[in-house]
Amino acid sequence: MTSINLRVLVTHILSFGGLLLAGMLAAPLTAVAEDSPLFVPSTYQLAPEDVVEIAVWKEEGLQKQLLVKPDGSISFPLIGDIQASGKTTEQIKTEVTDRLKTYIPNPVVTVSVLKIVGYKVYVLGRVNRPGEIVAGRYVTVLQALSMAGGLTPFAEEDNIKVIRRTNGKETVFPFHYARIRKGNDLDLNIVLKSGDIVLVP
Repeated sequence: MTSINLRVLVTHILSFGGLLLAGMLAAPLTAVAEDSPLFVPSTYQLAPEDVVEIAVWKEEGLQKQLLVKPDGSISFPLIGDIQASGKTTEQIKTEVTDRLKTYIPNPVVTVSVLKIVGYKVYVLGRVNRPGEIVAGRYVTVLQALSMAGGLTPFAEEDNIKVIRRTNGKETVFPFHYARIRKGNDLDLNIVLKSGDIVLVP
C-alpha cells in the first residue's frame, strides 16, 4: 500500500471514529430528559425549590411543571395556590382531585416529581470532598460516598456510620464498605433520607 493510500485510510478511520464518539457522547443527552419523572419513595415530602408535574387526563391545558415556591406553595389552573411543602405526591394528588371536581367530573390526576432540591445529605470525615450533597434524587450510602470523591487512604472502611435524626432521636446504621465492595452485606447500602449524615472516621 502506498503512503498516499495509507494516509487516506487513516483519515477515513479517524473520521469514522470521531463520528462514533460524537454519537456515544450525544446518546445520554437524548436518552435521559431533564423533565423525566424521578423515582422517589412514596413517603418523600416535597420541599421548596423541588419541581413537580401535575397532569389531568384528557385535559391538555392542565399539564403543568411547577416549582415549589419559597413559601412552600404551588399554583395550578382553576384551583389556585395549594400548600405542597411537607406533603407527599399522593397527598397533593388527593387535594388537587378534590378541588377540580368543582369544574371537571371525576378528574384523573397524576403528580410526578421531576427534580429534588430539598433533599440534602452530608458526608463527613475521611473522604476527598466532605460536606453537603444536593443530589437531585435519592441516593444510597455508596452513591453518596462516590459523590464525595471516595474514601481517603486513612479511612476506616469498616467503621462507617449513617446517623439519622427522627423526631429528636438519633439512629445509627453501620456501613461496612470493605464487605460491600466484595458483594457482601448489600442490605447495609441503604437509601439515605434528607438530613442523613454519613460519617467516615
